[in-house]
Order: sequence, then structure tokens, then C-alpha cells
Amino acid sequence: MQSEAMRRELLELILAVSFRRERVTLASGAQSDFYLDLRQTLMRPRGIALAGELVLECLRAGAAVDAVGGMAVGAVPLIAAVLAAADRDPGPPLVGFFVRKQRKEHGLARQIEGAFAAGQNVALLEDTVTTGGSTLQALDVVEAAGASVSRVICLVDREEGARQAFAARGISLEALYARKDLPV
Repeated sequence: MQSEAMRRELLELILAVSFRRERVTLASGAQSDFYLDLRQTLMRPRGIALAGELVLECLRAGAAVDAVGGMAVGAVPLIAAVLAAADRDPGPPLVGFFVRKQRKEHGLARQIEGAFAAGQNVALLEDTVTTGGSTLQALDVVEAAGASVSRVICLVDREEGARQAFAARGISLEALYARKDLPV
């Protein structure tokens, strides 16, 4: 299936199962008249397959990275989807990781879990961004651990400050969809 058809299909699925017109308080504390629960899309076989293929296509079209990661819990399904798509792709290998909000207090006491290593060039993934707060948190942890974040890719940018927040850190936000793609 061509990527434009896949993009349309994923957006239709997002609008059908993840988009709600409802007054909600977002993680940023801001009020919104709509809510996107992309877990509803990413926890469906077709949704996770489409998201993985499209984000991998975006990754392959830009600067190469060694790994994909993001903040738990929101980014984890998308990271897994991209890694599954990468397994079927002849491009350079990718590994993945996720960042915990806080370091574990048991086991190896890690804050970053998975195939992470200092020196990697990484792309951070997110399902939806508003102000970019949780991804910026992940970025700080990853950089403090010795990796370089060169890209941030999301499924939907609500266009409420995230792009500017990442630009202030010298990173462009790449989004599959933006606010204009939603019926708001």
C-alpha cells in the first residue's frame, strides 16, 4: 500500500477511535475542547502496523539514527511498532528504549530501559504532543546519559507550543498529522 493511502487510513482510524470532542485537562495543565487518546489506535493491529510503517518511513527519509525511544508509557507502543516495521526493512538496524519518569528503586535502578547506550544518536517518539513537556523530560534524561537526540517524531502535533519548545533546543519536530488534520 502506498504511504499516502496508509496516511489516510491511519488518520481515519485515529478519528474513529481516538478523537473525542470533550472538555479535558491535558498533561500540560491546559484545558482543551478535544481529546486524543492514541492508545486506542495503537492498541489495534491495523493502527499499530500503520503507525510503525509510517514513522519508520519518516525516519528513513531524514537523518539516520541508531535508536528510537521515548517517555513511558505513551511512547512505548509506538517504539515497538517502529521496531517491528524495521525488522522487515532493509535499512540500517534500529534498537529501542524507553525512559521512566523516575529511576527504579530496585534491580539495576535504571531510568532508561532497553537497548540504550551512551554515544547513540537517537530519535524520540511520541504519540501526541501539546507543549512537548514529557518528551523534553525524556530528552534531558537521554542527553544526561550520554546520547544525542537529533530528531523528535510524533503522530499528532496539537500545535500548542511543542514545535517551539523543541526548536529552542535545536531540534525540529516532525509530525505525521497536525491540528489542521483534525475536525476542531
